[in-house]
Amino acid sequence: MQKQEKIIQMFNQIAPTYDRANRILSFGVDIAWRKKACERVLKLYPKKDLKIADIACGTGDMIEIWQQSAIKMQKNILSIKGIDPSSAMLSVAKHKFPSLEFIEAKAQNLPLESQSLDLVSISYGIRNVVEREEALNEFARVLKKEGILVVLEFTKRQKGGFIAACRDFYLQKILPILGGMISKNKSAYEYLPNSIEGFLSKDEFISELEKAGFKLLEFKSLSFGISSMFILQKI
Repeated sequence: MQKQEKIIQMFNQIAPTYDRANRILSFGVDIAWRKKACERVLKLYPKKDLKIADIACGTGDMIEIWQQSAIKMQKNILSIKGIDPSSAMLSVAKHKFPSLEFIEAKAQNLPLESQSLDLVSISYGIRNVVEREEALNEFARVLKKEGILVVLEFTKRQKGGFIAACRDFYLQKILPILGGMISKNKSAYEYLPNSIEGFLSKDEFISELEKAGFKLLEFKSLSFGISSMFILQKI
């Protein structure tokens, strides 16, 4: 089985407990990170009427936050789509949000028209995409000129310091045990710290994004560097 298919199968296996595990393992702070990202993008993007896609949408959390943030920021969402390769994740999403549109597809092969979207988001999913450069090119393809891409991700961590040591200890020692207890799939939560360590640094990722046709509007380190927010504009 190819690496990408193994990752998709892993997410299919943990889908039933995914939301509960996320809330417990992140102490709920992942919701705050998502809200910050959505509200910041809506403030930066001048248009009022929006077409949005959330890639690697999982169980639909980010789409719900896009909707809530749009109301708060007095924006009008014309259409919003959630796209994910995991059928089990999408099954949970459709059950939670039956009125929303979800599509089973990979990030590197989006079933969307070129230059059709104002905003694209991907939250904690790009490091799980094996063909990452192809996916970034797809994000650029489907966005309108000057459209915005927002990426939330756990980038490769800098070593050193008390905060970094605590973060590393939690990710490597505590999270796999707790995640395994909740999901009955410890290997999936051992994958998380390994996937972060195998991902890019902030500067390496920005370089890839620029190569795909984006310019960086804003970067923000969240919660002492645990999470990173990248906001980019299609050139």
